[in-house]
Amino acid sequence: MEDKVLRKLFLGFIHIHILHHAKEHPVYGAWMVEELKEHGYSISSGTLYPILHSMEADGLLVREDRNVDGKIRKYYTTTEKGAYILTEARVKAYELFKEIKDY
Repeated sequence: MEDKVLRKLFLGFIHIHILHHAKEHPVYGAWMVEELKEHGYSISSGTLYPILHSMEADGLLVREDRNVDGKIRKYYTTTEKGAYILTEARVKAYELFKEIKDY
């Protein structure tokens, strides 16, 4: 039960993390999986790609297909809407952090 609840909670953090990095530079799935691992998130590509696709469908990310060593790699960049959502999420996350940091 707790694991399922934590997973739902961390999913929001993962979305924010993706928006943050995709705003800095185009990101692709394998890189994002490794980046998230560095921050303690254990996420498979089978979980990440549906997240990226849903964020694209929601207008938060835009995809660009690039040929890399003869293979098509999908790069994602934050859209204007995604940047706005990221800004709002940062404000809310900071407010929450200030409230809970002493515990």
